[in-house]
Amino acid sequence: MIKYVTPLLMLVAFAFAGRGGADDVARPAKTNVVYIMADELGYFEPSYMGNPNIQTPNLDRMAAEGIRFTQGMAGSSVCAPTRCCFLTGKHSGHTSVRSNGGGTPLRADEETVASILKPLGYATGGFGKWGNGGRGSTGVPEKHGFDVFVGYYDQVHAHSYYPPYILRNSEEMPLAGNHGNSDGETYSHYVIMNEAMKFIRENKDKPFFAYLPVTPPHGIFDIPDEDPAWAIYRDKPWDEPAKRYAAMVTMLDRQVGEVLALLDELGLEDNTLVLFSGDNGGADYFSSKDHPRGVHGANKHPETGAEFRGKKGQLYEGGLRIPFLARWPGKIQPGRTSDLLFYFPDLLPTIAEVTGAKAPADVDGISILPELIGEEAAGHPQAQHEYLYWEINGQTAVRMGNWKAIQPRANAAWELYDLATDISESNDLATTHPEVLAKLQAYATQAHIPVMEGTFDSTDLHERDRAAKFGGKSPAPKKNKRGVKKAVGMPTKGMLDNKDWKIVRASSENVANQKYARNAIDGDESTLWHTRFGANAAEPPHELVIDLGATRRIEGFVYLGRQDGGWNGAVKDVEFYVSEDPDKFGTPLVSITLAKTKEPQRIECEMKQARYLLMRTTTEYSGGEFATVAELGVIGD
Repeated sequence: MIKYVTPLLMLVAFAFAGRGGADDVARPAKTNVVYIMADELGYFEPSYMGNPNIQTPNLDRMAAEGIRFTQGMAGSSVCAPTRCCFLTGKHSGHTSVRSNGGGTPLRADEETVASILKPLGYATGGFGKWGNGGRGSTGVPEKHGFDVFVGYYDQVHAHSYYPPYILRNSEEMPLAGNHGNSDGETYSHYVIMNEAMKFIRENKDKPFFAYLPVTPPHGIFDIPDEDPAWAIYRDKPWDEPAKRYAAMVTMLDRQVGEVLALLDELGLEDNTLVLFSGDNGGADYFSSKDHPRGVHGANKHPETGAEFRGKKGQLYEGGLRIPFLARWPGKIQPGRTSDLLFYFPDLLPTIAEVTGAKAPADVDGISILPELIGEEAAGHPQAQHEYLYWEINGQTAVRMGNWKAIQPRANAAWELYDLATDISESNDLATTHPEVLAKLQAYATQAHIPVMEGTFDSTDLHERDRAAKFGGKSPAPKKNKRGVKKAVGMPTKGMLDNKDWKIVRASSENVANQKYARNAIDGDESTLWHTRFGANAAEPPHELVIDLGATRRIEGFVYLGRQDGGWNGAVKDVEFYVSEDPDKFGTPLVSITLAKTKEPQRIECEMKQARYLLMRTTTEYSGGEFATVAELGVIGD
C-alpha cells in the first residue's frame, strides 16, 4: 500500500506547538493519538444519536467538534477478535485471534499499532481490557510495543469491577478490599482511568499513544452508588441492571470529558487526534415484550424505528456497526458526518500516516486520513476498499459497497442484501442477483487463511487471572468440612423422584462446554443447563420441556440456580406450564419473579394432574439474554 506521509508531516510541523501549556514549552512535531474504545456500547445508545435514555454530553461535544461516522464497522462482532483487527491492521481472515475465549494470544512476531510507533520515540500505554494474550503467552502487551498496560489481560477477569487485583505489565496490582464479582471497596475502572490520565500527564513533553479499551459498560453491571452518574438513573422505571448500564455509559462519557480537559490543560489539544468508538455491535441488553431490542435500543433508531438486524456475536449489521467519532481541533472540520465505509483494520494504517510510522506490508487496512482532514491536507485522495471481510465461529460476511453477503452459520445458505435500500437486512436477494453473490463468495474464499494462534509457555497465571473474577478462586461449588465439593442441596421432602424423567426438548443448550439441558434434571447441583451463547446465542424466551415419566400430581416447583461463582443466566422471570401433551401447553400454571440467590426457590401452584412440564424463562438477573438451571424439581406425588 502506498503511503502519503510528507504533506501531513509538513502540516503538523506548522501546528505542533498547540495552544501553550502551563510552562509554554514547545511540543514535539509528532502527533499524539488517544483511542478510547467502549466495550459493547451500541450504535444508537449515545445521546447524539437521539437516544432518550442515556446522557452523553461529552460524546455529543466530540461529535459537534469533530466527525461522526455512520459506517464505521468493528473488526469482529465480539471482543478479542475485534481488538486484534485494530491492533494488527488485519481483517479476521488473517488475524491470529479469531476466537473469543478470553486469552487467545497474538503470535510472538506480530506487529501492532504500538510496536510501529516505538521506533519514532512514542510513549505507548494501554489501559483497560487487552484480550489478545493471557499472562505466560506470546501475546502479552508488553511484548507487542506497549511500555505499560494496566488492566485486564483475560476477558473473564475483566467481567468483575471488584477483582482482588488487576495487572500492570504482567505484575499484579492489588485492589484493597476486593473479593471478586460485585464484592469490594476499590472500583477497578477508576484505578485504570487514573493510570491513563497519569500516563498522558507524564508524557506531555514527548509524543504518545494512549489506547483505552475500557471495560464499561460491559461485564457485571456495577457502578459505585457514590458515582454522580448513578444519581441520574437510580429512580428510572427500568430494572436495576438497565439503570446501572446507563449510569456506566454516562460515567464513561464524563471521563471522556476529563481526558479532553487534560489535553487542553497541557496544551496538547490541537496536536492530539482523539478517537472514540464501540468495540463491536450492541448486545440488545434488557429486552422484554415491550422492548424486544432492549430498553436502551442499541440497534434501533430512537426516532425512525429503523433496526439493524442481529446483535453482538453475529455478522449482521447489529453485530458490526458501531459508534465512531474523531476529534482533532484545527485539522478535522467540526460538525461533519461521514458515510465513508471503513473498519478496524484501517486504524493502524491511519495512525501510521498520522504519525509518520511505517505500517507492516501485510496489513489489510487503508488509511482514512483524507476523510479525516481532507484530501488536500492529506496530499492524496481517499482510497476505497475493494471489499471488507469478517469471519467468526462459522459465520462469514463480505461487504462490497452497499452489497453485503453473509453466511450466518457454517454450511448455511448464503444471503445477499443491498444495504442502500435494506438496512435491516430483511430482503434476501441471493436468488435474484446470483452474479453479485458469486463475486462476494469469491472474495470470501480469497480472504480466508487458516488461523495461526500464539502460544503459552504456561497457563498457570492465565488461569489465576480468570479465577480472579470470582475473588481468586475458581468458580467451583462450595465444600463441606471434609473438603468434598458440595453445592447447595435440593430439598427432598414432598418432591417427585426424577429418575424416570427425560428432556423432551430444549430451545437451546450450550454443547461446546457441556452445559446440556439434561443437566437440569440429573440430580447433580454442580452441573447446569445453559442456553446457547457465543456467536449464535439463542434469544429469549428459553424453554425446557420435561417428561415426568407418567401422569403425576403437581403442586409446585423448585428452581435451583447455578452453584458456581457466576450469575449469568440466573433466571428472573419465569412461567411454568403443565399438560398431558408435550406439544400443547395452554396458559401458565404459575408466573413468578424469582429472587437472585443460590438457594433453592420453592414455587407453589394450584394442584394439577399432568405428565409434561414446560418451563419458560424471559429475563435474567445479569441483564443478558441467557438462562441457566442447576436443578429443577417438582413438588407433588
